[in-house]
Amino acid sequence: MASSVHEFSATRLSGKVEDLSAYKGKTLLIVNVASKCGFTPQYEGLQKLYDANKDKGFEVLGFPCNQFGAQEPGDEKEIASFCAVNYGVTFPMFAKVDVNGANAHPLYQFLKKEKKGLAGTEAIKWNFTKFLVDADGNVVERFGPQDTPELIGRKLAKVL
Repeated sequence: MASSVHEFSATRLSGKVEDLSAYKGKTLLIVNVASKCGFTPQYEGLQKLYDANKDKGFEVLGFPCNQFGAQEPGDEKEIASFCAVNYGVTFPMFAKVDVNGANAHPLYQFLKKEKKGLAGTEAIKWNFTKFLVDADGNVVERFGPQDTPELIGRKLAKVL
């Protein structure tokens, strides 16, 4: 059993596999994202949060997911273009993953076990669920899709 998010790896939109140990010492906000969701405008707030805190050791990691209403239909190239053109996203973006079910990415299996949702459920309910991870790779808080990047920003200072 893993004890830290730093024990996982994931594939970037570019196709390169990245060990999440590269983020040791950084506070992370891990988000399952989608391009055609009512919450998609949160990309703007996520980018602002990233810009305001990246020099303090903060990273946003975006994981596109097509499991909720097929709201992430594009391939990696389309996702990268959409994020850059529409929201100026510069934080790390990864290849599409499943966050629920038998094929859920191992990172998401870990995140869900570490911080359960409302009523103790593990399943992610929708796009833009967010996990705040401290510099040691421990999951410290889970936020629902309706929790805005601005709200998270107010809580971030305690972890940075």
